[in-house]
Amino acid sequence: MTPEHGDPEDGDLVEAAPECEIPAEVGEAVRTLIRWAGDDPDREGLLDTPRRVAKAWREYARGYAEDPSAHLTRTFDEVGGYDEIVLLKDIPFQSHCEHHMAPIIGKASIAYLPRDRVVGISKLARVLHGFARRLQVQERLTAQVADTIWEHLQPKGVAVIIEATHACMTARGVNTPGVMMTTSRMMGTFREDERSRREVLALMGY
Repeated sequence: MTPEHGDPEDGDLVEAAPECEIPAEVGEAVRTLIRWAGDDPDREGLLDTPRRVAKAWREYARGYAEDPSAHLTRTFDEVGGYDEIVLLKDIPFQSHCEHHMAPIIGKASIAYLPRDRVVGISKLARVLHGFARRLQVQERLTAQVADTIWEHLQPKGVAVIIEATHACMTARGVNTPGVMMTTSRMMGTFREDERSRREVLALMGY
């Protein structure tokens, strides 16, 4: 297997959530919210909504049940002497704002400069999804992805840039759609060396 082609054991990057039993108090909480919002949880169109919402949130919050760093334990050193930047660009993700539990929809570019080992490319996306499937703020999500890669791969450099829209801003409050928030974290040579930083930013399209 070559890391360029990913891990043959990997299926889709985002797997379907397993079936789970819905606790009665969770369903009742959704019914209470529907009632508080001004609707009738017993009308036909809303009868199954508590179950659907609970099941959806079990999927949205799957990241709490995993350790994203576990995806970086299997590495490869047979890379033909390759020692340049490895970049996975424009990875789509979704998360939820911890302040309003509103959707965060965006994309991430993740790069590292290997010291002597690399990981299968899907693993970078899995690290992102593992942290994104939690209640989040974008700044912390960016730092968590970068710090995890830095700690477990021990590369020469790590660069993570995330762009996302936040429904807590676009659909409520200031009601300003079309606004994109950008956060970044540069570590190692990408932070310390301007030439390396310019190179990785150019590869990312910035």
